[in-house]
Amino acid sequence: MQAAEVKVGDLTREEAEAELARLARKIADANQAYHAEDAPEISDADFDALKRRNAEIEARFPELKRSDSPSEQVGAAPSEGFAKVRHRVRMLSLANAFEDDDIRDFDGRVRSFLNLGAKAALAFTAEPKIDGLSLSLRYEKGVLVEAATRGDGAEGENVTANARTIDDIPQRLEGAPDVLEVRGEVYMSHADFAALNERQAAAGAKTFANPRNAAAGSLRQLDPKITAGRPLKFFAYAWGELSDPLADTQIGAIERLSDLGFSTNPLTTLCDGPAEMLDTYRAIEAGRVDLGYDIDGVVYKVNDLSLQARLGFRATTPRWAIAHKFPAELAWTRLEKIEIQVGRTGALSPVARLQPVTVGGVVVSNATLHNEDYIAGRDSKGAPIRPDAEGRGKDIRIGDWVQVYRAGDVIPKVADVDLSRRPEGTAPYRFPDTCPECGSDAIREEGDSVRRCSGGLICPAQAMEKLKHFVSRAAFDIEGLGAKQIEAFFHDDLLPIREPADIFTLARRDEENGLRRLKNRDGWGETSAANLFRAIEERRRIPLNRLIFALGIRHVGEVAAQDLARHFGTWAALIDAIDTAFPAEERHRKAEEAVLAERQAAEDVGRRARIKESRDAVWEADPALPQAARDAWADLIGIDGVGATLAVSLISAFHQKAERASIDRLVAHLTIEEVARPQTEGSPVAGKTLVFTGSLEKMTRAEAKARAEALGAKVAGSVSAKTDLLIAGPGAGSKAAKAAELGVETIDEDAWLALIEGH
Repeated sequence: MQAAEVKVGDLTREEAEAELARLARKIADANQAYHAEDAPEISDADFDALKRRNAEIEARFPELKRSDSPSEQVGAAPSEGFAKVRHRVRMLSLANAFEDDDIRDFDGRVRSFLNLGAKAALAFTAEPKIDGLSLSLRYEKGVLVEAATRGDGAEGENVTANARTIDDIPQRLEGAPDVLEVRGEVYMSHADFAALNERQAAAGAKTFANPRNAAAGSLRQLDPKITAGRPLKFFAYAWGELSDPLADTQIGAIERLSDLGFSTNPLTTLCDGPAEMLDTYRAIEAGRVDLGYDIDGVVYKVNDLSLQARLGFRATTPRWAIAHKFPAELAWTRLEKIEIQVGRTGALSPVARLQPVTVGGVVVSNATLHNEDYIAGRDSKGAPIRPDAEGRGKDIRIGDWVQVYRAGDVIPKVADVDLSRRPEGTAPYRFPDTCPECGSDAIREEGDSVRRCSGGLICPAQAMEKLKHFVSRAAFDIEGLGAKQIEAFFHDDLLPIREPADIFTLARRDEENGLRRLKNRDGWGETSAANLFRAIEERRRIPLNRLIFALGIRHVGEVAAQDLARHFGTWAALIDAIDTAFPAEERHRKAEEAVLAERQAAEDVGRRARIKESRDAVWEADPALPQAARDAWADLIGIDGVGATLAVSLISAFHQKAERASIDRLVAHLTIEEVARPQTEGSPVAGKTLVFTGSLEKMTRAEAKARAEALGAKVAGSVSAKTDLLIAGPGAGSKAAKAAELGVETIDEDAWLALIEGH
């Protein structure tokens, strides 16, 4: 099977890198389907399992963490059908827990961050995790003025008119802060859901798969009259922007929201530590069938709001809260067909089409099959998976009776095969070695669990998807040029868009079409065509981070694009760094390839580490490698969150002749904005690059990094010639030696605290 079925502890570095790439794609697609389209494609259990596996691999191989890591992302971009609302305070997601030990670890992490001893008092709230749609309600002087969905966490959809139709949402408040942003969940009860589906069926209209889909689809109607006819409810459980605090504690704030007229969950409980938290979890899980609405876990939050403020946030989740999810459900059904889908990167992904089966009240008909190894019943090393009585791996065939699981409402995972029910005469599935889209060879690289189309831009699946990515909301975001329009222009013989630069020659080429111009075509008119060309013109000026992300380079997601833009500031500086670092990247890659076989054969972890150290020593000592290349490479991989894997991908992309030519053609049409530096007047470390090493005793590493970044500093993971300051605690090793060699200023933790005191 693929790396997806290999235990994290058994993954090689190469398998881990491939698996992180697969997980990033799967989770991004799932987020888009769930949050933006209200049409989930994988189950909650599968989604949670993907994110959990991603986190485990990142923890074991921190140097492989991708810049588009799912741990750095929240939700999905808002729909184009609604006006947009920029959240004053980001609406983040929650980290997930699945086992009892995860909750004990959560308590331990909180105590460690706060430097609290094991016996120090630390209370948490516990409340049911509602399976609905997140909603933010903004009140000014007691009047509801705005309602918005979470969207991508930074920007959501304006659904104010729809929210006003929900009985549980007060229109006016008495005694509230002048500015109060209440957050909670829109949901639908089981009884109301059943009644709604009966009405829909009687009217010949579409029925809903489950209450969550019904609630989300109802709230996101463009016509508020439709929402008004839907039985929606709302639980308040959090807040965003406030002009005055609601209380000193989480439980007190919830009580205050209740006093103001909001529905809050009556099962919210105050717990004294993990033992009581787990008891509450089991009680809520045991009673969930009688609640009358769907929940998929329990949420724990640190009760003291001052401690919440100290704990702060990671990139996408708060440190002071966690969601304890319920386990998945299982079912058996017939596998009727295996289809191959080709993704934006050319990956061939097999999908099982199932005989529809009800699992936990939801009908499912699709499942992921991962890749050819998984179908064949083996892992990437050839070891059996799903072993039969004789220890041989069970392959998956069309017509098999297969076990699937889910905890939500979407594509399950095929977990097992019942060989006793296999039809006679079936043959093992033969995975295609050519792309079903373009006929090009589908190649599987050594160490990669995925087979990929070699067609590149000539492959319709890849070329079109790359263009869709280019115009996506986080990239160029050209109004009127979405996925549907890209598909039409891609197949247009008169006015084609086959690469990004073609977008910016569209108006000129349209002028040359005479009577066959866009404004004269079906579905277009003079106004819509003019609006499109105007929108394209407006995007000739683009922020640097958006351009970097839009290029669709493997491993370079939104977060990495922002990191690169913030570090280099200008396109010219980025290109100069990439070109200068190329000889170092090339030698690094060749050295990696030279020891790959030896490392794969080495069973001892220490031996693998020594091989890596040997590899690094050889290429770093290469006398033919220019010092400028060494410095540029060290600077690039030293950017916090970048690392060698991303650097190799970035530099390699820019040194592919055809791809570089395409990028150059695009850039010729653009004005690329420089990155504005943060205003941190008076900060002693603003604009400086810092590295922390050793053990910090008065401030945890996470808190120190957060403090440095808040003061305008860059925090790097390694020491280079561009490092301004090294903060070294006890146990500082190679980084301290490197700093001394380079003449980098080094201070201890006390000096660091003195330096930032008062800032």
